[in-house]
Parts: sequence; C-alpha cells; structure tokens
Amino acid sequence: MKQQDTATLRQHDADHHIHPFSDTLELNEQGARVITKGEGIYLWDSEGNKILDGMAGLWCVNIGYGRKDLAEVAKKQMEDLAYYNTFFKTTHPAVVDLSKLLSEVAPAGFSRVFYTNSGSESVDTMIRMVRRYWDVQGKPQKKTLIGRWNGYHGSTIGGASLGGMAYMHEQGDLPIPGIAHVEQPWYYKFGKDMTPDEFGLLAARWVEDKILELGADKVAAFVGEPIQGAGGVIIPPATYWPEVERICRKYDVLLVADEVICGFGRTGEWFGQQLLGFHPDIFTTAKGLSSGYLPIGAVFVGDRVAEGLMAGGDFNHGFTYSGHPVAAAVAAANVRALRDEGIIERVKNDTGPYMQKRWRETFGNFAHVDDVRGVGLIQAFTLVKDRSKRELFPDFGAMGTRCRDIFFRNNLIMRACGDHIVSAPPLVITRQEIDQMLDLAARCVETFEKELSI
Repeated sequence: MKQQDTATLRQHDADHHIHPFSDTLELNEQGARVITKGEGIYLWDSEGNKILDGMAGLWCVNIGYGRKDLAEVAKKQMEDLAYYNTFFKTTHPAVVDLSKLLSEVAPAGFSRVFYTNSGSESVDTMIRMVRRYWDVQGKPQKKTLIGRWNGYHGSTIGGASLGGMAYMHEQGDLPIPGIAHVEQPWYYKFGKDMTPDEFGLLAARWVEDKILELGADKVAAFVGEPIQGAGGVIIPPATYWPEVERICRKYDVLLVADEVICGFGRTGEWFGQQLLGFHPDIFTTAKGLSSGYLPIGAVFVGDRVAEGLMAGGDFNHGFTYSGHPVAAAVAAANVRALRDEGIIERVKNDTGPYMQKRWRETFGNFAHVDDVRGVGLIQAFTLVKDRSKRELFPDFGAMGTRCRDIFFRNNLIMRACGDHIVSAPPLVITRQEIDQMLDLAARCVETFEKELSI
C-alpha cells in the first residue's frame, strides 16, 4: 500500500471505529497502525514494515499466521453448511467432531464441553453453570465466586467482576454482587522473607481464609488462571495450586481454572493445570482453541459437574453462535495440527526450554530488570527501581508503557502489564527466531535504560 492509502485508512478508522481498551481521542490523534498481512510469527503493516509478533496477537495465534489449510477448511465448511444453531435438539457434524476431539486431548474426566464465542463468554457461562450446579445439588445459597486481585477473566460484566483489575471495576459499577477476591500469588512482591514453597502455602491459605470469612456454605467456586496472563505472567510457586485444590475439596468448593491463555500448548502442556499439578472441576478456554483464526470458546465441564447439571433438566443458557459450524471446523483443524505436527511437544522439549534459557541470559543483568521468569513460551520480566531492594517503581505501569513503546517503535510486539514486560509468541517460533526476538528486545531495553539515566 502507498502512504496515502494508510492515511485514508487511519482517517476512516478514526471516524468510525471505537477501539477496545483505548483512549479513543488520543489514538485518533496518533493514528492506528494498520496491519495488512501475517505469516508465521511475523506481521506486516500498510507501510511495509515487518513486525515480529512476540504476543501471538492477544496470546492466541498459537499455530502462527498464514495457515492456508485452515482457510481451506473454513471455505469448505461455509460451502457445506455456513451456519446452523445447536438449539432445538439439533447438532451438526463439525461440532460433533470437535467435541469428540476435545475430549481426547483434555485431561481425564472431561468428556463434555459447552461452546461460546470468546474467553469472556466462557467465563460468564462458567459463572452461571457453577451457580446452577449448586441449585441442582440443593444448595442454592452457594453463590459466591472467589477470584484474585489482578486476575483477568475477560471484559463482560461477569468476567470483569470476577477479574481483579481495579481500573476495570471503576467503570460500570463493578464488581457485581456475589464476587470476592484474594491477593495474587506474586512471590517477588509478597514473599520476600519466605522461600517460594513457604509463600505458595501462605498464598493458598488466603483462599482458605476468604472461604471461612464468607462461610463455606455460601462459596460456590474459586477461580484462577494457572498462570496469570494479563496480570503480568505471575507464576505461582509449586506448592500453591495443589494446596488450593486441597482447600477447595475440604470445604466443598468447586475449583475452576481459566485456561484461556494457558490452554492449547502455551506452557508446553496441553493445559496449564497439567504443568502445575492440579485438577479443576471446570475449565474455560478460547484463544488457542482456534489460534484466533475464528472466534470460538469452550467450557470443559468435569464429569461430576456435568452429571449434576444434566440432572437438573434445562440449562437455560446459550448463544446464537454456540458451536458455529465454521468456527468448530477450523478449531478442529487447528487442534489436530497442534497435536499431529508435534507443535506442543516441541514447545515442551525444545523451543520452550531454549526460550527460557535465552530469556534469562538476555535480561538477567540489566540494572532495572528483575524477576525474570517464564515456562514454555510464556515469559516476563519486571522493571524495578532498585534490584538490590526488590523495589518497584512508584507509579506502577508508567515505566512499562514507556519501555513497550520502544519495542513497538522497533517493530517488536511485546506487552506491558503494569511494569511487567511480557511475551507469548506463536508456538511455531524457531530457535533462530527466538534469538532474533531476544537480540532486538535486548537493544530495546538498553535504549530504555539509557533514556532512564538522562
């Protein structure tokens, strides 16, 4: 495209498009970046710039950009059956195929799924499902769900309430009733005088304390991301999740994993729960289910909960596009590619360990970088004022935005979550591309620190 084409696109975008999570007036003054093409781990904008996408879109393009086989699957399914719903005692081959496939890749005990169009819808569905389950069990007073501060569960009213992002709660009179929160298991900030294992047990006890405060007879579920994504890639100590599971079982509270980011290979396992050693009753997914090629989400319902729900007759919930045939067909092709091409195994045994080694080598010696961490192909570091004191910058988030903008100017996409700089590239990234990404990232952090010292 010519430069004038970009200017026209930007003007039309400013005139007619309200962007998510954006200051629209500020964005319109700057002009949005126009992305026109994707291939593998790279994007191109309308000015011809080649951009390395270190975030896989929004944590979702696990299989990489430009897969023509997925486009062909979508085309064929559109020709055969572009749409029909799954209401009215009806199904179709694409959703049947995907459902059986997902039961095969899921952990044991998850043989049924409920379809949505996004992670946010999966979370809202889960909230209704959990409350309905307890109604059917004759315990209608068990309504409250416990989430975590700085957790992220989407931007619908239910998902944003369950998430612990204060800036989201400020808009829309959130959280809604029946939602409570506990502190996140961030060892770097909260566990300074403890070993990681000691802190993991302490953070799990925060869940127990909240259950007891609210009354176990009123608590329906505890919900958490195996690894908090938008909260800054907060990886809990090894003791955390098994202890949380023990506590939930003790008090008859359902355990829910939000696998929207961790699911479908991001950690080197199919699902984050498998890496971190716990067994939820329900887990929510989206993103990597179709690698972002079409909107689709799924709630995996453990057999005990599914049987309980089915005993209650109608579950009065669903969406026009639940199990959309084209989205289901593309998701199935994506899941088979992740499995049959050995992509997840490569993350676990090759590129994941290589990324984590190089990530720590690259960022381990900067003056204002600490808490360098990651597993599989999800990783982060934190910008800090003083490493020796584990002291964060006072205006948490200002430095992260400043550093992220340097990355963007150098055609490398990473994300600032507060002062955490996070990365989650497509799972198809190679060792050579990891080196390229981290060499460029190191130069960006060098620029950041030089600007900081002026």
